[in-house]
Amino acid sequence: MSALWQALRAGLTPDTPMTVSEWASAHRILPATSAAPGRYRLEKTPYAKEPMDLLGLGGPQTVVLMWGAQLGKSELGNNWLAWIVDQSPGPTLLVQPTVERAEEYSRERLAPMVADCQRLASKIADPRSRDSNNRLLGKQFPGGFFKIVGANAPSGLASTPIRRVFLDEIDRFPADAGGEGDPIALAKQRTETFSINRKLLLTSTPTQEGFSRIETAYLESDRRRFWVPCPHCDGLQVLKWRATDGSPGGVIWPAGRPDLAVYSCGLCGSEIDNAQKNWMLPRGQWRAENPGAASAGFHLSALYSPHGWTSWASLAVEFTEAGNDPDRLKVFVNTKLAETFKAGQASEIKAGGLAARAERYPAPVPDGVTLITAGVDVQDDRLEFEVVGWGAGEESWSLAWHVIPGNPGEAHVWAELDRHLRADWMRAGNVRAKISAVAVDSGGHHTTAVYAYCKGKEGRHVWAIKGGGGPRALWPRRPTRRKSGAMLYVIGVDSGKESVVARLKIREPGPGFLHFPTDHPATYYEQLTAERRETTLYRGRQIQRWVLPPGRRNEALDCRVYAFAALHGLMAMGHRLPKVETIVPSLAVETIVPVAHTVQAAAVVAPAPVVAAKTARVRKPSIYDELR
Repeated sequence: MSALWQALRAGLTPDTPMTVSEWASAHRILPATSAAPGRYRLEKTPYAKEPMDLLGLGGPQTVVLMWGAQLGKSELGNNWLAWIVDQSPGPTLLVQPTVERAEEYSRERLAPMVADCQRLASKIADPRSRDSNNRLLGKQFPGGFFKIVGANAPSGLASTPIRRVFLDEIDRFPADAGGEGDPIALAKQRTETFSINRKLLLTSTPTQEGFSRIETAYLESDRRRFWVPCPHCDGLQVLKWRATDGSPGGVIWPAGRPDLAVYSCGLCGSEIDNAQKNWMLPRGQWRAENPGAASAGFHLSALYSPHGWTSWASLAVEFTEAGNDPDRLKVFVNTKLAETFKAGQASEIKAGGLAARAERYPAPVPDGVTLITAGVDVQDDRLEFEVVGWGAGEESWSLAWHVIPGNPGEAHVWAELDRHLRADWMRAGNVRAKISAVAVDSGGHHTTAVYAYCKGKEGRHVWAIKGGGGPRALWPRRPTRRKSGAMLYVIGVDSGKESVVARLKIREPGPGFLHFPTDHPATYYEQLTAERRETTLYRGRQIQRWVLPPGRRNEALDCRVYAFAALHGLMAMGHRLPKVETIVPSLAVETIVPVAHTVQAAAVVAPAPVVAAKTARVRKPSIYDELR
């Protein structure tokens, strides 16, 4: 009887929940689309163990991950969600920047994770079974559920008590959720019922200094950094790109050979090969710089990316390819170094300064241009458009800026525009080229006319677009809605203007540089530099907005942003501009030809001529030299 009662007591005693890392190591299977498919191996990313286990039972209520790309951040969050289903079920909220991203996350992350793990598949119904417990944005399981929402949809952030919240890529969240306030604050309010045992995970790569939500959350945390030993001297250090105080350490490479980059120990100066990270990472440890804080924060750059993923050499190549292009440097600093980007303190851009650097092109389409796009701005009494040529590194040449007077509600105005957009553009040697993509603004008073013009022209890549403010991508992943038979794309005009204005500050030809012809009038430059970015306080948060001073016009800036968006529309379809290093003497530049939907589209771009070698220049000091 004693043995019987002992066995009964043991059977009735709940199992002690596994930690998140223990569960992931025992049960998680990564899908074929992941960087390392198959059984989850914690030894590949040992730095993930500590933040994962803090998401389990006990410990701080808030965990902050300010991490770079290719570090396993997404899988860490997925491991937590899987652990919740199997070990500690409860109401859980997943917040993505937009509803579209939420749907993608459900299809591309959650669904494969459940399908590949039997312990999860037995608790979450197959989506093909038409079970009401498994919807795209809602998953139910015994004892809990997942609700998946976009930060831009306030209805998804209201009602229903929530115990755990996963806020992903918070620097891409809008400042306001449909007029109801900060989406992060709204999500946190949902956890008030579980104020004792709630958990919040905040993740993101950072953005701009002073406006980054993840940086703010990290600075308020205990600020942990990962210290790893040097394989030569055993000294512990935090991996850094380059020291800004002149101290040793960082990624180094021979002149002109970033592909041979290694890491120089900041303690002994020895060179460390990328493969030696396999020895360093398992021996690393997290150390808090602000112990005692209420939340746990973890900062990790792509310098820690495991061997076989992102190497120090690939980071060096990406950095050198960026050159002085602020757009590309910002991406590198944000996504690879996991740091906020500090805009260069360059003087205000003057219209006269841009006009003074105008060039006389040797041909209507200069050497270096491999792709041509156009942006069209629609006003009440005219159409304005700019034709832009693009080359390696998104170096650009303004080819034409036209104004077509007339009421856009009348067909002849659009016929005149179409005549211009169909025209041949001549390269040196009488080689013909065509405009490959066009973005037409539909946000004014002539929306119906824009849709009517764009309808049926998808084969020519003539797209109706509308500007959307806030932290959104320049080109959307898919059309947002169908209007009158035409596809409408909502583009990120704020990010487009930020890119264009930042590139206006580049002084030397190369990646990102803007060339102008001598026949543009002074009004073009005045409009291109008309807007100013101002910082304002909105619902308790600092935000930036673009402001047009009274009496100024900005059609040239809008046209350039739309032409830039059209380029990214083609790139979203898989087309690529040549890399900078492919422009060498005696080699032809690869010409990008959009997919041929019609006979006419099949011949829109003629082969580009050989690009002559550029005369070597002595580089002037740059505002970005601190990064170097």
